Amino acid sequence: MAPSLTIESALELPSGNKLPILGFGVWDSPSDITTKSCLEALKVGYRHIDTAQLYGNESEVGEAVKQSDLPREKLFITSKIYSPESDVQATYQKCLDSVKKIDGDNGYIDLFLIHNATVGAESCKTMWQAMEKVHGEGKFKSIGVSNHGIGHLENLKSYAKLWPPAVNQLELHPWLQQREVVEYCQKNGIVVEAYCPLVRNQKADDPTLNEVAKKHSKTTAQVLIRYCIQKGWSPLPKSDNPGRIAQNADVFGFELGKDDMDKLDAQPQEAALVLAVDNESKS
Repeated sequence: MAPSLTIESALELPSGNKLPILGFGVWDSPSDITTKSCLEALKVGYRHIDTAQLYGNESEVGEAVKQSDLPREKLFITSKIYSPESDVQATYQKCLDSVKKIDGDNGYIDLFLIHNATVGAESCKTMWQAMEKVHGEGKFKSIGVSNHGIGHLENLKSYAKLWPPAVNQLELHPWLQQREVVEYCQKNGIVVEAYCPLVRNQKADDPTLNEVAKKHSKTTAQVLIRYCIQKGWSPLPKSDNPGRIAQNADVFGFELGKDDMDKLDAQPQEAALVLAVDNESKS
C-alpha cells in the first residue's frame, strides 16, 4: 500500500459501490453518547459508520446522519441483522426497520450484513433472502456477512442470487490474522473488514508493537490501524474519546515498512473468536 492513501480512499465492492477504507465502529457506545461520537468522527474525516441492530444505537447513528452537514451520498452507513423473524417476509420488515431508524422511510443503508453465522444455516438463508429483497428495492446498496468461515460462505453460494457477498467482517489484527478465510475472500472478490483492530487494548504493552510504534513516533493504535490498511483490510476502530477518535484517523501520513509488517505478521496466532455467539467487544 502506498503512503499516498488518504482517509478519502476507498475499496471497491462487488456491486461497484465504494467502501471507505477506514470505518468508525459504535459497538457498546451508550445511546446518549453515540450521536456525539459519530459527529466527532465525521468532523475529523471518517465517512463510514458501522452499527448493528444488536448494538441498540441505530437511531442514534441516524441522528448523526441528520445532524451532519454532509450530503447523504457522501456517507457510508453499515448495519447488521443478528437473527431472523419467523419467515422471509417478517425478516424483510425487520431489515426495513433498520433503514427507517438510520435514514427514514425513504432512505437507504449502504451495506447490510448477516451479523454471525452461528445462528444456523436456515436462519442465515432466511436473512439473506430477506436482504436480497431489500437490496432489489434499492434500500440496501450492498449486502454481505460478518463472522463467516469458508464453509458458511460456500453454503451461502448454494442459494444466494447475489454472490459473492460484498464483504466479510472479521476480527483481524496481528494476533488473529485468519489467513485461510481472508485468502478465500480475496480470491473470490469479497472485501475484508477488520473489527477489533485495536485488540481491545490487550496488546498495548506488547514489545514488538511498541518497538514499531516508537520507530514511527506513532501510538500503538495508529500502528495497528495502519497495519490493517496495508493488509488490504478496512479497519473499524471504536472510541468515544474525541482525542482518540481523531488520533485513530491520523494514519495516512506514514507507512509501515516490509520489516515492520513482517514482525507484526510473525506474531503468535490466538484462537479465532470468529464463530463465537457473542464476540462483540469491537475496538
